[in-house]
Formats: sequence, C-alpha cells, structure tokens
Amino acid sequence: MSEPATSRDGNSAKSNNASLGLLAVLGVVFGISVTVGNSIGSGILRTPGLVADKLPTPFLFLAVWIFGGFYAALGANSLAELAAMMPESGGYTVYLRRAMGPYAGFVIGWSDWLSTCSSLALAALVIGEYLTILLGLAKNLTSTFASVVIVVFALIQLRGVKTGSLAQNITAVLKALAFAVLIVACFVLGHGFDRGASTSTLPTGFPFLVAFVLAMQAVIFTYDGWNGIVYFSGELRNPDRDIPRSMFGGVAAVTMIYLLVNVGFLYVLTIPQMSGQPLVAATAANAIFGAKGDTVIRVLTIVSLLSAVNAFQLMTSRVLHRLSVFGFVPRADYVNRGGTPVVALLLSAAACLVMVITGTLEIVLAVTAFLFVAQYALIFTTVFLLRRREPEARRPFRAIGHPWTTGLVLVLSIAFLAGAFFADTRNSVYSLLLLAFSWPLYLYVRPKETA
Repeated sequence: MSEPATSRDGNSAKSNNASLGLLAVLGVVFGISVTVGNSIGSGILRTPGLVADKLPTPFLFLAVWIFGGFYAALGANSLAELAAMMPESGGYTVYLRRAMGPYAGFVIGWSDWLSTCSSLALAALVIGEYLTILLGLAKNLTSTFASVVIVVFALIQLRGVKTGSLAQNITAVLKALAFAVLIVACFVLGHGFDRGASTSTLPTGFPFLVAFVLAMQAVIFTYDGWNGIVYFSGELRNPDRDIPRSMFGGVAAVTMIYLLVNVGFLYVLTIPQMSGQPLVAATAANAIFGAKGDTVIRVLTIVSLLSAVNAFQLMTSRVLHRLSVFGFVPRADYVNRGGTPVVALLLSAAACLVMVITGTLEIVLAVTAFLFVAQYALIFTTVFLLRRREPEARRPFRAIGHPWTTGLVLVLSIAFLAGAFFADTRNSVYSLLLLAFSWPLYLYVRPKETA
C-alpha cells in the first residue's frame, strides 16, 4: 500500500501552493536503476579506446576504471550527507541555495537543467540515428525519431511517478541484460588474454602523469551519473536509509559492469587493437559476431540509451520544479495526482525538442560542459561550509572519513576542472560568459522576497 501524497519541501512555503505535492513512493530499487540509467550510456562503448591509447598495458587499463569507481564512491560518500540532510527533490540547487544563497542555487540549478536537457537530447539523437541505420531509412529522419522518443517518454511520465519509476526499472534491467549478453559473448567467443605483447611504449615521468590524467578524465565522465537519486530525495519513502543505499549500491553496480565489460574486451582484443578506436565495443563485436557485430552494438546502444532518456527526463522535470518552488519559474511547481510535475516536465521536453529540431544541441553541450564539471567542486565545498556553519544540524548520514575523504574528492574535482579548462579553453570561456549572463537573468526572474 502506497503512502499518501506528501511533500518533503517544508522549508519552502511556496511548495504548499502546488495543487498536490510530490509523492513519497520511491525506494532503493528505483535509486539503483536511476543511477544505472543515468550513468551507463555510449561512453563505456567508446572510452576504452582512448584509455588504451593513453595507458597501453592491461594492468593500467583496468586500474584507471577502478580509480574511476573509487572517485565515484568518494563523491557519493560526500553527496549522500547533503541529500539525506536535505531530502528535497531537485538536486544540487537545494544544497547550494542553503550553503551559498539564492543566486548560487539559481545558477547551479539553471546550468544543471540546461546540461541535463542537452544530454537527454543527445541520447535521443543517437537513438534516432541508429534506428535509421537499422531500419535502412533516410538519415534526415534522425531528428524525427529522436523527437518521438522524447515525446513518448514524456507521455509515460505524465501518468505519474509510479509509471515513470516503473519505466526506469524496466529499462535499467533491459540495459543490464544487454550488457550481460555482451560480456558473456566476449568470454564464450573470445580467444583469451595472452595473444601477443603490446608494441606500445608506456610513457614515464611527467608524460605518464599527463596520460593518466587524460585517461582518468575520460573515465570520470563515463561514471558521471552516480548522483541520480538526489534529484528525487523528496519522493523516497525513507530518505535517511534509501539515499546512501541507492548511491553506494548504484556506484557498485556501475563499477562492476564497467570492469566486466573491459575485462571482456581484453579477452577479445589486445591493447594495440583497442588503442585509439572510436568504438571499441564495435571492434570487439565484429571480432566475435562477424558482419553482424555493428548491428549488435547499435541495438545495445539503443537499449542502453532508452534508460538514460527516461532518467534524464525525470531529472530535468525535478530541477525545474524546484526552481519554480524557489520562485524562479512561474507555475512550474504544479504536480498532478500521479506525482508528476507536469508543467516542468512539458517545459523540459519542449526545450529538448527545440535542441533536436534546431540543431543547437552541440552549442548547448559545449557551453555547459565546463559548468557541468564545476558542479562537483561546488557540491564538495558545500559539505565543508555546512559542517562549519551548521555543526548541530540533523545529518542522518555523515560522510565517512570527512574531512579527508571530502577534501580528497574536492582536490580531484578541482584538478579535473582545471584539466577541462585547458583541454577546451574556448568553450570554457563561453561557459564563464554564460555564468556572467546568469546574473542579470537572476535579477530579472528572482522573486521579490529575495530582492
């Protein structure tokens, strides 16, 4: 029997003006499935080629994926404290607002919404592109298929949070099964690990450090998504317990899948065969399935990204809903009887459709990429700020090993942020200009009581 409609947004008077509150009906299964759906996409199929190029030994190739899981676990350890302390749906905007004020909350919420919308649009476009190839249709139908995917998942979620969460659970299971098939096929049809020594030369000294950092950056982006449950904290039946379990369980599941996939690739291919390949999964599939390999990988990618689209769609609506609760987006705090923030969902879907149809997706992705990386550094800084400012605040979960663990992940995040800036300086500057533009936008949209 489900719990009655409730809202965990008690610190905001405006949340009581919504026709109905968000429903606290979600649990750990959804938390893990949204983490899997939000994290595992086409990145795991593409990134191994870059890693093999930078770190051309099996030991280092696998080690960097383990380090990536360790970084994600450190991040989950710190973020779980904030999410359990403030169990309100909407993600990062909740925490930055409390720690740094309304403007900081608005900026991170706005950039989070834009970047997640662009990620959703990109996933839908990849699905559309692969569908046209599989069906032998004209390439100009890609955006049409992508738009249909966005609309279909929006309609599913309009029915309510239970329907949306069921769709997430089903698509996440299908994704896990698809990767399980690929992993088993690698070990059953592969030729073994010892098939010739690597001809690549491993860099030493500073060049090795640079290579490791570049490989680590790529892997970190592949793990990105371990934070999925924080967008739904106010809809969990028992957030004190379910938030840390969902985050750590999700990180463990993603890490296990990534390691098994990469060990499977090593069972089929040598490091030189993987090095520099834009899509290692296709190379491996062609080696074990022959001419059907490309088809297998396209089907796997579509199944994988369906779960991502549903997760992104759920997340964008919660971020916009929370910004509306804070007074920045009029009427987007409306929630229907099923627990869906309807206006926020429709506005988010519309924004994604505009990106797909107008071709502005790549611009938005590039401009928000730097801010996307900066979010982590801000969040881990928030843990320190609130520990110092509110030492007696209720914390159902406290970051294990703080301040050392939080400090370590903060330093790593700042390092990756610096790396992102130097690797793509032009778009990073555009991101900073977007940040500067956010101030007059904030002054225009902010509610009068925060003036």
